[in-house]
Amino acid sequence: MHLVSPTTRGSEVAKSNRAEYYRGAMAEPAAQPRIVRKRGNPNWGRPIPPARVLPTEFETQVRQLRLTVETYVSSAELRSWCERNKNRVYVPEWLLDEWDIPVDPNSCDAA
Repeated sequence: MHLVSPTTRGSEVAKSNRAEYYRGAMAEPAAQPRIVRKRGNPNWGRPIPPARVLPTEFETQVRQLRLTVETYVSSAELRSWCERNKNRVYVPEWLLDEWDIPVDPNSCDAA
């Protein structure tokens, strides 16, 4: 119990009694933390990250055939693929020149 001093006011005693009451068995349960949803774009004002570099179809074909640059010219499968796709996808010019494969610049074999 609190002792009331002559300088203590009645409202201060009432406040301290309420504080003891709330700390006891009748205390309110702790509030659950609220999830605050931030609004707006968090990337606003930041530069756009560079796009991933994807391999060309030629590079994909070379990887499937497990070829190295030194074995490009000797590969019959790669030569056949290049002849079929020369006007549609990128094929290195030096390789077309090596095999004497002409490319039609006016062709529209786009996929």
